[in-house]
Amino acid sequence: MMLTGKALTGAAWLVMSRFMGRFIDLFTLIILARILTPEDFGLTALAMTLIMTADMVLEVPIIQALLRRQHFDDEDLNTGFTLGLLRSLLFVVFIMCAAWPFAHFYGDMRLFPLMLVLSLGPFMRGLSSPAMVRFARHLSFRQTFIVEFSGKLAAFFVAVTIVQLGGGYWAIAANSVVAVTVSVIASYIIAPYCPSLSLTRFSHFASFTGWFSLNQILAALNWQLDRILLGRFVDMPAFGKYVIATDLSAFSSQSVIGPAMQAVMAAFSSINTDRARIRQAFMKVARFVLLVSAPVCVGLSVTADLVVLIVLGDQWMGAAPMLQILALAVLPTSYFQVFYSLSLALDRPSYLFQISLVEFVLRLLFIPAGLFLLAIDGVLYARLLIGLAMFVIYMLYVRRLGGIGIRAQLLNLWRVALATATMAAAVLLLRPELSLLALGPIAQLAILAAAGAAIYVVTLRVVGIRFSMTNGFGLREA
Repeated sequence: MMLTGKALTGAAWLVMSRFMGRFIDLFTLIILARILTPEDFGLTALAMTLIMTADMVLEVPIIQALLRRQHFDDEDLNTGFTLGLLRSLLFVVFIMCAAWPFAHFYGDMRLFPLMLVLSLGPFMRGLSSPAMVRFARHLSFRQTFIVEFSGKLAAFFVAVTIVQLGGGYWAIAANSVVAVTVSVIASYIIAPYCPSLSLTRFSHFASFTGWFSLNQILAALNWQLDRILLGRFVDMPAFGKYVIATDLSAFSSQSVIGPAMQAVMAAFSSINTDRARIRQAFMKVARFVLLVSAPVCVGLSVTADLVVLIVLGDQWMGAAPMLQILALAVLPTSYFQVFYSLSLALDRPSYLFQISLVEFVLRLLFIPAGLFLLAIDGVLYARLLIGLAMFVIYMLYVRRLGGIGIRAQLLNLWRVALATATMAAAVLLLRPELSLLALGPIAQLAILAAAGAAIYVVTLRVVGIRFSMTNGFGLREA
């Protein structure tokens, strides 16, 4: 079996780590959203556009590069740490130089000190203990859970304390910085490492870094292009609602799917010389990933107004129609995350660059056009269109890399698509009936979620998908 019990346990720890972290983030958001305004969130998000872009562009894939090697020693770790340190220093210098003109361009000088503080988070991340890779090598991610959870928990208490003291948007900034700082400290406690500067094994990272870095540049632009434009051309409260809707739409991929992919990549790497097994593994993982993410994204879309009202409150209801579209637009990302792990395991990072280039061209064409024609609504529709187009691109590259035809990929997913569509139709039909009852939003959402989940599982069983822990990723066909 491709994914052994050890790999599944590792994936479970990663999922739990990210899920608990996202749960704390969500709880923090619930508190902050009721005290702060959409403008506060918009201002912080605008500052983060340059921070996150630079962070992604300058990212050094230390853990990924070390995982690809059959063996690594202390010199490899020292080189990894040195590259991380150099990257952090370069990042801080860039932000210090760019923060003032960035704030001037957007006409809000509050951005300048805010960006300087926010830059501390990515700076600290580059100093994490590279010895954590030893746990990843053995598919042991319990330590990752401890490191990430400790950071999120500390950040929650700091952010809530600051906002209660009247710190305003600085609570959002503190949440970001404290989470990373505490996690870095915890990484040295969990995986002791004595920093030593060395670049003797730079060649081990260089070949992997080339295509990866090019891909990161395009991925950063793809991720931030809409925010860069909207931050300049729409008012700050509307921008804040758009950003929060975007973050909520990505909850499933960031909290469940994304973290599990590190374990999947390690599993793919262990069988990357057997093309038949890796094709079978990809199909199984891809179907499982869509089986989880599809109902979450679609369910979020059809209940967006209830989710926004419960989580954020009345002042954020303008984000509901945005969330309705964005939840669907991000769904293809789950499929890409499986391909991402496959391409790295097969040492084909150039494919990631090519995909990012295609997406960048599409975004460069459609997002400015949508903004010009229909303002924020146009950007939302453009993102939905781009998501659909990119799903086709992902399938084409899966065929190219793994030798799996388009028809085979679609047949692998049709049961999940049918079950998801059935669930969505049932929820939409049930909503008018519930509105006639004197039920609060929490009760309505609970009933819709329970009914939707039941219909989804029943439909899966009808079309022949069973859940079994004895058959990789808990799935088997009847």
